[in-house]
Amino acid sequence: MSHTAHIPSHRKPRRSASKMALRAGVAGGVLSTLAVAAAAGTATAAEPVTETIEMPTLTTDLSTQIAQSAEATQQTAASYELRAEQDAAAVKAAKQAKEDQADAEKKAKAKAKAEAAAKKKAEEERASRSAERTTLSATAGSGSSASADVAAPASGSVGTVISFLKAQLGDAYVMGASGPNAWDCSSLVQAAFKQAGVDLPRVSQDQSVSGTPVSLSNVQVGDILYWGGAGSAYHVGVYIGNGQYLDAANPGKGVVIQDLSGYPADGAVRVL
Repeated sequence: MSHTAHIPSHRKPRRSASKMALRAGVAGGVLSTLAVAAAAGTATAAEPVTETIEMPTLTTDLSTQIAQSAEATQQTAASYELRAEQDAAAVKAAKQAKEDQADAEKKAKAKAKAEAAAKKKAEEERASRSAERTTLSATAGSGSSASADVAAPASGSVGTVISFLKAQLGDAYVMGASGPNAWDCSSLVQAAFKQAGVDLPRVSQDQSVSGTPVSLSNVQVGDILYWGGAGSAYHVGVYIGNGQYLDAANPGKGVVIQDLSGYPADGAVRVL
């Protein structure tokens, strides 16, 4: 017995042959893989780089499209602004139209009121003149003398005309004369109506168309009678009622009162 036999051995037990073989196979596979990878890396490193990645650049077409898009945006904005201005103008115009309409209606009402007042006043004056004519006609038909007719009271525009005419009875007739003591037919008529505030033309032709035409069947006191055609009359006088008129007749008669039946007129006009 060896003197060392009782001492335990410190050596590791040997591994089995199968485990050793397995490990050897694994190690060999790893080494093979590394070798292949290294070879592939070497081959790849040996090849030159032929492909590069470039950043995108703005082409001419793309720049044009961007510019067109910006322009379209500006046009749209301008269109919206124009529409807003048009809408504001339309609102302002509608407001102004409403104000104008209200103002026009106000003026129309005022005008209608003024016309109604003027019409009423005209009717009152017409009624007053009609009453005056009736009174003057009754006076003329009473059979009183010319001097009595002159003294008869008269008021208002028609009365003023008749009173002036009768005050000239007996004055001379002189062609072209215009008073105060000699007249022709148209100057006497002109002067008589001037007393009532009516400015008549100087000659008989113009006086025959100066007022509203009236038929001889409807003639009233103060109407102007004319002989000849309207606008071409050669003589004028003033109707004083009861079928009579006053005129500056001719150089032989002077200013007189005459009957229409003896010298019928051709027409009449009314200025009062």
